[in-house]
Amino acid sequence: MSEVVLFCRSRKDGRRCTRPLDHAGLHRHRTIMWADAGADAAHCPGSGAPGSPAEPLADGFPDGRALCPVCQRFVELDDFSRLVDHDTFDGSETAADAGRRRDWLNTHGW
Repeated sequence: MSEVVLFCRSRKDGRRCTRPLDHAGLHRHRTIMWADAGADAAHCPGSGAPGSPAEPLADGFPDGRALCPVCQRFVELDDFSRLVDHDTFDGSETAADAGRRRDWLNTHGW
C-alpha cells in the first residue's frame, strides 16, 4: 500500500483546501486562497441528509455507515436513515482510516 497523504480539511464556499494537513500559511484551492477566519464552519452541511449504508468491502468496511456527499466521510445514520450531525473533518482520523476510505472509493467509486 502506498503512503497516504492527509490533506487539510478547511473549506471555503464548499471548496476544500488542497494543501497537506497541518500546513503553514493560507488555505488554497486552485487560485482561491483563504485564512482560517474566512473558512466555512466546521459543521458539515450534509448532516441530516437522507442516506443509506454504503456497500461494504469484503472485510465489512465501512461497517454500515453512509458516505456523506458533502465531506466524503463515512458517518453513522440515525433511526430515520439520515446522516448524524458531524463535522467536515475528523481530527482523530488516522492514515489507516484514510487508506480504508481510499480503498472503498477505488472499489465502489463516488
